[in-house]
Amino acid sequence: MQLLLKDNLPFVVVTIAYSGQTVEAKHVLVDTGSATTIVAADVVAHIQVVPTPDDELRIIRGIGGSEVVFSRVVDYLQIGEYKLRRFEVEVGGMDYGFQIDGILGMDSLTEMGAIINLREMCLSFES
Repeated sequence: MQLLLKDNLPFVVVTIAYSGQTVEAKHVLVDTGSATTIVAADVVAHIQVVPTPDDELRIIRGIGGSEVVFSRVVDYLQIGEYKLRRFEVEVGGMDYGFQIDGILGMDSLTEMGAIINLREMCLSFES
């Protein structure tokens, strides 16, 4: 999968599936400095990933500040041909001042066995 550089940051396109519906997140940052994977609430609302009264809200913190998120297990995250099935993501506002639909954090990158090749600007996966 080709990495797309935007403002000198690596992005990929990710398909997210939930309850039999899919949505494409076109601006997902590949971030080894993020412990978890987070997706923008406005992107996944199209496939009915919305907070429920039973959801536990958490505050996450990073270099960009803090925000409130809830978690959801999605059917899968797909990057290129690779599908990461039954994976828990955090869902939040992601209002960071630039276009971003999500962050692939270390949880998903290690689960996928991701190989980040910056010379070739590509993301591949262990077979």
